[in-house]
Amino acid sequence: MENYLQENFGGVKSKNSSEEALRRWRDVCGFVKNPKRRFRFTANLDKRGEAAAMRRTNQEKLRVAVLVSKAAFQFIQGAKPSDYKVPEEVKDAGFQICGDELGSIVEGHDVKKLKYHGKIDGIAEKLSTSATEGISNDADLLDKRQQIYGINKFTESQAKSFWVFVWEALQDMTLMILGVCALVSLIVGIATEGWPKGAHDGLGIVASILLVVFVTATSDYRQSLQFKDLDKEKKKISIQVTRNGYRQKMSIYELLPGDIVHLAIGDQVPADGLFVSGFSLLIDESSLTGESEPVVVNTENPFLLSGTKVQDGSCKMLVTTVGMRTQWGKLMATLSEGGDDETPLQVKLNGVATIIGKIGLFFAIVTFAVLVQGLVSLKLQQENFWNWNGDDALEMLEYFAIAVTIVVVAVPEGLPLAVTLSLAFAMKKMMNDKALVRNLAACETMGSATTICSDKTGTLTTNHMTVVKTCICMKSKEVSNKTSSLCSELPESVVKLLQQSIFNNTGGEVVVNKQGKHEILGTPTETAILEFGLSLGGDFQGERQACKLVKVEPFNSTKKRMGAVVELPSGGLRAHCKGASEIVLAACDKVLNSNGEVVPLDEESTNHLTNTINQFANEALRTLCLAYMELENGFSAEDTIPVTGYTCIGVVGIKDPVRPGVKESVALCRSAGITVRMVTGDNINTAKAIARECGILTDDGIAIEGPEFREKSLEELLELIPKIQVMARSSPLDKHTLVRHLRTTFGEVVAVTGDGTNDAPALHEADIGLAMGIAGTEVAKESADVIILDDNFSTIVTVAKWGRSVYINIQKFVQFQLTVNIVALIVNFTSACLTG
Repeated sequence: MENYLQENFGGVKSKNSSEEALRRWRDVCGFVKNPKRRFRFTANLDKRGEAAAMRRTNQEKLRVAVLVSKAAFQFIQGAKPSDYKVPEEVKDAGFQICGDELGSIVEGHDVKKLKYHGKIDGIAEKLSTSATEGISNDADLLDKRQQIYGINKFTESQAKSFWVFVWEALQDMTLMILGVCALVSLIVGIATEGWPKGAHDGLGIVASILLVVFVTATSDYRQSLQFKDLDKEKKKISIQVTRNGYRQKMSIYELLPGDIVHLAIGDQVPADGLFVSGFSLLIDESSLTGESEPVVVNTENPFLLSGTKVQDGSCKMLVTTVGMRTQWGKLMATLSEGGDDETPLQVKLNGVATIIGKIGLFFAIVTFAVLVQGLVSLKLQQENFWNWNGDDALEMLEYFAIAVTIVVVAVPEGLPLAVTLSLAFAMKKMMNDKALVRNLAACETMGSATTICSDKTGTLTTNHMTVVKTCICMKSKEVSNKTSSLCSELPESVVKLLQQSIFNNTGGEVVVNKQGKHEILGTPTETAILEFGLSLGGDFQGERQACKLVKVEPFNSTKKRMGAVVELPSGGLRAHCKGASEIVLAACDKVLNSNGEVVPLDEESTNHLTNTINQFANEALRTLCLAYMELENGFSAEDTIPVTGYTCIGVVGIKDPVRPGVKESVALCRSAGITVRMVTGDNINTAKAIARECGILTDDGIAIEGPEFREKSLEELLELIPKIQVMARSSPLDKHTLVRHLRTTFGEVVAVTGDGTNDAPALHEADIGLAMGIAGTEVAKESADVIILDDNFSTIVTVAKWGRSVYINIQKFVQFQLTVNIVALIVNFTSACLTG
């Protein structure tokens, strides 16, 4: 049996199974089954094919639109603009452009129409919005905007009613045969014995059928409601929006045309829109156009399409089209059906059910033949073979009913579905424990996990960061709640330089909320730095207005640094750099001394700063180095920000405490046979300090840096990888390589945590990808199988507990079910043969 299952079902993996493998096991299961029930909560391959065909059509349309717009661009200057009439209902609502016109501009990349309507500022004016203030929060105006342009939601398929599930449960072939038996039994019984005596057998069968059908339909209907709740949780996505002058977090489903949306690396574009302002914006449009090369979006090519992803950079976007009017909305209309890919256990149990079904059918045929042969032999002995009456017909019908009953009892038709229901129940419970399961197979696979490759920041630590130590102008100092002493010890020019570096070279922002208080938006690291800048007496908005930003290169995991070029009030240009201490320090050739003067970075100063960085790291502090450079030869926005020649301002140490309960969770994993490895981009000393505190790094374990890891030969890696417990300064490729070797070479079942866009390859490669729900980008969440809603390592351990619990329970249930079915099959067959 194992060989048969491997041959027919072995191609179905827990992730990314081929469509050919999925179709093959469906075909093999095509005997003695109810397809309506068996494949209900799994992927609909036909609809998936239709969606793929529509996606290809849409990609071709968009590709043509982009090419045509590019070709037409050179003729725009001499082209005569077409007349556009604003519909009366749009005018009455206070707007000067309709939704269809907006949709045609963005979807068709129509530069001509965009210019005709006054470019971005003209569109914003016609939508009654402001690029700085956003739309008004007035309820009446929002209602009018919603009525004219629609809402940012996609049309969903109507939920099936309970009676649809009843009808689908009735489609079972064995139940249909029993129904026919019941009807014939009623007719023959009433005709021969009268009412009500002759109806007993027939009504008994009918009652049994109804009981089976309603129990089945009830469980399936309740399960469909659970899946619907889970689908709603999956779609909860928040985005930062400026509305009514305040920057705030908002659900993407509340967006309306005219909203100003702030996008950063890893975000999914929530609606069609136009680029207002931003830096180094690269958009991955492969989900719509099929093109793998990222698209540069700027004022010359300002079109942003819903469903695409921000690969690099950041921007402000003016929303123009929402919901079903967007290209993504039209595509989603074909993808409204729910369901997940099959789990390996489901597939194997389908195979077992099919084999037992065939065996049961064979025994049913043999049983019916034996019983009929007994009746025929009896008639021959009595020499009245040609005299058949109603009793004989009723007896023949009973024999047939016995055969059908053997099939019904023998075929564990609900076995695969029972697994689906068990996994779905676990999904619901996991959601209560702050783990949203996006892929059904993850519940099952997590029970077999042998290795967890965990990120550090936010998963093992609290992700609530504060600057606690600094080394500025070569002087180390602890930072308390009051930083007035720090300001008094530093030259005024250095404090101003430090504030300029912090407030201009950042991906965060300091805004005033509705209560009139300052609120810091951004990643935890950016928040800690900005809070430190404010504590120095800095004014975020004043500093940003005083200097003009020429170019920004946002932080990413590959460069491990962020750069910005500003035009000073005096007219000069200055570049600021911030990032991983070792990398930024290596780019410096000068340093600020204790008097605030720029001096060459000699060996003694380099050693002092390196020792300070290591000291901070050994105290489990994350370190960042701040540097600047005067650009005396000029700079344009098309140039690349220099990578060397900087002056080091100083180093800051940021504290990120270990989460409560992490040490106990790591110990629990180790006792359960699960190895926990830390993979982080932080300094190796910081990583080792945190790993020891968590109990991850032991005396026989190895801590290694990414650059050293990637230089190892394959033979060295095979010897090294089983001992690695900490990998610091790792790139996304290092993480992917580690996961791939653990899975393929060492046969481990690997769970990986991640939060950034660059973690997506490792999340996709792992057996179970775990994305962070708070700090995680939409790209990371989309690549993951489970979303950890509270970003806590203890929750990951809870997921593993549920996985093991589900796996063990399913195994016991399967053993019990198969034992019952085989015993029932033997008993029914033996009884029938003895009767015959």
